[in-house]
Amino acid sequence: MIIRKLFKFENAHIVRGCSSVKCRSSIHGHSYKVELLFESNFLDNGQMIYDFGLMKQNMKALIDSFDHAITLWSGDDEEYIKDMKKHSDRWLQLPVSPSAEQFCRVIFLMIDRLLKLTSSINGEKEVKLHSVIVHETATGYAQAFNEDAYSKNMGIIDLNEIVFSDEVKNGWNDSELWEKIKRGESFINPQSV
Repeated sequence: MIIRKLFKFENAHIVRGCSSVKCRSSIHGHSYKVELLFESNFLDNGQMIYDFGLMKQNMKALIDSFDHAITLWSGDDEEYIKDMKKHSDRWLQLPVSPSAEQFCRVIFLMIDRLLKLTSSINGEKEVKLHSVIVHETATGYAQAFNEDAYSKNMGIIDLNEIVFSDEVKNGWNDSELWEKIKRGESFINPQSV
């Protein structure tokens, strides 16, 4: 069975090297919708695959990191990156260009890693991240699966090269959330709120 949780965020970017002149040469923003799809052949003690309320915690915090922020590609012009960081408190820097496809892959890696590090509390069993869908517009989206997120053909994404501004980290319940995920620390799902 597959379940889905929808999240939303507003984000600005430039996608260098794309076909559209507007997209590759001007900062612009989108109202993104992100769908996380989880799968399991088992139900927990509440006869659910995974309580939606649990997703409102660390998973939501990671996705909310993109909200009202600018996403920068570490391979972009150094002066541009420096200026954007100077003029925006909320930013993320990725080792890949911030296209819908790469947002899918990055978010998949972040959520997959968090899910694997999280101990269940209510009999959740063999819950896996099935895919991530990122809607960049009302008519266009990208969907990434495990093989896409970890694809050598699309380029390996090093979690250590994903950087969040201090202002983004200050919005988390635990400002060390990303560092703990990168270090592989265990998480225990608190009771759903």
